[in-house]
Amino acid sequence: MPDERYFSMLFEYAPISLWEQDFSDIKAFFDSLRSQGVTDLDSYLDEHPAEIEACMGRIRVVRANRQTLRLYEVQDEAELVAHLGQFFRDEMRTHFRSELRALWNGELTWAGEGVNYTLSGKPIDILLSWRILPGFEQTWRQVLIAIEDITPRKQAERALLASENRLRGLFDNSPISLWEEDYSQIKALFDRLRSEGVEDFEEYIEKHPETVAQCMSMMRVIAVNRKTLEIFKAASAADLLQNLDKVFRDEMGEHFRLELLNLWKGELSYETEGINYALDGEPVYVHLHLSVYPGYEETFERVVVALEDITARHKAEEYLRYLGTHDVMTGLYNRMYFQEELKRLGGGRQYPVSILVTDLDGLKKVNDSLGHEAGDKLIRRAAEVLKAGFRQEDVVARIGGDEFAVIMPKTDAATVADVMKRLNSLCQLNNKFYGLPLLEMSLGAATVEQGDLEQAVRLADNAMYADKRKRKKET
Repeated sequence: MPDERYFSMLFEYAPISLWEQDFSDIKAFFDSLRSQGVTDLDSYLDEHPAEIEACMGRIRVVRANRQTLRLYEVQDEAELVAHLGQFFRDEMRTHFRSELRALWNGELTWAGEGVNYTLSGKPIDILLSWRILPGFEQTWRQVLIAIEDITPRKQAERALLASENRLRGLFDNSPISLWEEDYSQIKALFDRLRSEGVEDFEEYIEKHPETVAQCMSMMRVIAVNRKTLEIFKAASAADLLQNLDKVFRDEMGEHFRLELLNLWKGELSYETEGINYALDGEPVYVHLHLSVYPGYEETFERVVVALEDITARHKAEEYLRYLGTHDVMTGLYNRMYFQEELKRLGGGRQYPVSILVTDLDGLKKVNDSLGHEAGDKLIRRAAEVLKAGFRQEDVVARIGGDEFAVIMPKTDAATVADVMKRLNSLCQLNNKFYGLPLLEMSLGAATVEQGDLEQAVRLADNAMYADKRKRKKET
């Protein structure tokens, strides 16, 4: 089961730059402005432009991971912090103003592109995203920053925009995956269908879904560059082209359908994100941009497809999403996610819904006598029992220090009674395995056929405290 050390290692060895920062001084500054009657931050910053620089100075770096040190060419965090003004300068002030606007408007996440500089002065294009971590929405004391180096993509984009005539020269050594393809057979199919009176292609492929696969087989790959072979782990272009069915499969069918619909409408440029697969079966998350070459709009004989490998960014986003919905210590859902699920299920059709609330008995005594490390271990043991005791569709959450709650859709009172018996049995089994201190849990549950799930939580909580009082009398 993941523990705090595991999540610390995820942070330290993440494949992109991660920072933990403290925005609390910015929060205090904003609160001061609001108390002075400021309602429009943009107007205020127009009148006080120096405050943008001042707000940059109000950010405190708590820690940064190894990829951050490598990205900015520094030896350690002390050197990183000492040169922040050198890394974040010039055009980044414009982007930082956008971040301040998002914070002022109460947004908990932000993402944007910009330019930073390394210690040696080398510019790097970056995609910066941050999230105020759950539990710190009122103080902004913990903010997770992810900085992705997108220099190769931005360089490629700038080169393509500067001169499409240079495409062939850049093709083979481009830092992103490039494909030159021939879609002329697809264009011929489009022309034939139009001549037969087909006007709505979406309606046509709904009646003839095999058309999508047919069009996929009509694509002819003319050339791929070196980066393509690297990303898809192909020994050669021939190796890749002979195994395209392993690269483009599953979810890509829907993306290709949308691509066809855009081409049918005359939109000669298309952009999306999706999943491809390397020849070893590993998923490759890609940002795809397709364009028909100028001069080939009538035939589609030349199409360039650029694939940027965004696997690292996807993993970082997944990590941010995980932190936003899970309790780090136990790996269970957190209170915020629990509350969101209460609202969602309260308006659905999954009644009866049962709520179970449980609280550890004697945790304070364990903390006082054996230390908080032993208490934390007991909390994680409780999480083990709860994970084992419920279905995949049940929402098992840690909603407080030693308090847990579970939402059970389509579960009646009789089933909940059986679940509580099973939890008691699992606690006994857990105690046999771990020994002292004993894991003991007070349980309470409530079932509603319709209506307010918050009321069910309160009833379950009352039942849990009644169980706790009963257990105390029995000991």
